[in-house]
Parts: sequence; C-alpha cells; structure tokens
Amino acid sequence: MKDFHELKVWQKAHQLTLTVYQSTATFPRQELHGLTSQLRRSCSSIPANLAEGCGRSGDAEFARFCSIAMGSASELEYHLLLARDLKPDFQFSLSFR
Repeated sequence: MKDFHELKVWQKAHQLTLTVYQSTATFPRQELHGLTSQLRRSCSSIPANLAEGCGRSGDAEFARFCSIAMGSASELEYHLLLARDLKPDFQFSLSFR
C-alpha cells in the first residue's frame, strides 16, 4: 500500500481540483447542475482515483486506477474547452511548480 500524499501527481491533481472549484464558483447559477458539476466531478475524480489506487494491493490495481484517473483528466480537458468556447472571456490559469 502506497501513501498517496507522497505522490507528486496526486499533489498536483489536488491543487488542480481546488483551482477548478474556485474558478467555477463564478459560473452562472443555471450551470450549477450542468457544466459546473461536470467540471468539479471529473476533476475531483483524478486525485480520488489515484488515492484509491494507492489503497489497493499490487501494482496492477494501482495501474488500473491510474488509467481511470487519466480518463477523468481527458474528460476534464473537454469540459474546460467547452467552458472556454461557451464563454470566451472565461479565464482559467494553472501554475504548478
């Protein structure tokens, strides 16, 4: 069993999730159950799956949950593109070190 807190990728995914939650707080109220929800769920799924994979036994199980996290990252990417295209002045910036 691995400690997910020590994974750089989990740390960055967690920061990304916090940023997405902050950014979507300014979205229109009518989007609360639409795009806002989809952005938040796909984003929070990334670190959640990494954490779950760390709690499983064996590298194969961990790899499976990493793959699921990658799928969620692709879903998030699409939702961010959609948000940008629906509202061209939508600003979303990430700064990871």
